[in-house]
Amino acid sequence: MNRLIDLARQLPAPEAGMTVAYTPIRLTLPNRPALELRLTAPASGRDLPIVLFSHGHGPSQYIPSKDGYAPLVQFWAERGLAVIQPTHASSRVGGLGPERPEAPFYWRERVAELRAILDQLDEVERQAPAVAGRLNHDRIAVAGHSFGGHTSALLLGARLQGEDFSDPRIGAGVLLAAPGRGGGDLTSESAALFPFFDVDYSAIRKPILVVCGAEDNPHFTPRGPDWHADAFTDAPGADALLTVSGVGHGLGGIAGLDAKETEAEVPDALEATRRLTLAWLCRSFGIDMKLWDEGRAGLNGAAADLAVLAEKRG
Repeated sequence: MNRLIDLARQLPAPEAGMTVAYTPIRLTLPNRPALELRLTAPASGRDLPIVLFSHGHGPSQYIPSKDGYAPLVQFWAERGLAVIQPTHASSRVGGLGPERPEAPFYWRERVAELRAILDQLDEVERQAPAVAGRLNHDRIAVAGHSFGGHTSALLLGARLQGEDFSDPRIGAGVLLAAPGRGGGDLTSESAALFPFFDVDYSAIRKPILVVCGAEDNPHFTPRGPDWHADAFTDAPGADALLTVSGVGHGLGGIAGLDAKETEAEVPDALEATRRLTLAWLCRSFGIDMKLWDEGRAGLNGAAADLAVLAEKRG
């Protein structure tokens, strides 16, 4: 029960169930320290779909790690999804540090880390006995916030300088406040500092949901909040754009409550983000085809003030 939400109650969501969590799960990678993960999953059930979650590169010390994003991750896990969160190489608290050539962003290593998790799913299950044998390795999505959206987009098929980073094991994705087009769409200073933002989303053909904050004014570009919607505009696979009203980059609090990343803690906006992303993921996984339709109906009715939904197909 959440007494802080109002309009978001008009958006359906399953009842929360018990979860289990394992942390730190450690995976061996060549020529570097072990990759540490958190796995949060339903305490019961089988054939659980998997979501790989890629954290952002925000200002907090600990949120950009396996220990962040509990408001979103826990919500998904309580309602049937197994969520795996790595502490990326770019993390301040547990990353690779500032001395390596790709520091501090490690954009290429971040992609490799998510791929390594897929390579070692059996090992992940071995270190999580209560989950072992219950994950469906054929139903996998990726989701990421901010810079995590950049990482997720590359795995979904976005090209960077013509290079293909896509992984066929990933079937769908959710991009939360992800970067837009790079190059000429950036300020000259940002274009020089962040050449890896020059991503071509037009190669993404897998289904994606793009989520933006209506008041998310990026400082990388002279454009406004619509910059974060470029993946929806450019990617043939993008089927929905959710623009959450009254919030910026933190989407009401997905990274953490009372966190630096949460520039505006808005319980209704956070709840709308949680419920609608869950509904879209459930539809993509084929485990609940009605939840998304019911959420869409809510946005067209009593919950209309929470967000605007655009779709390329029904």
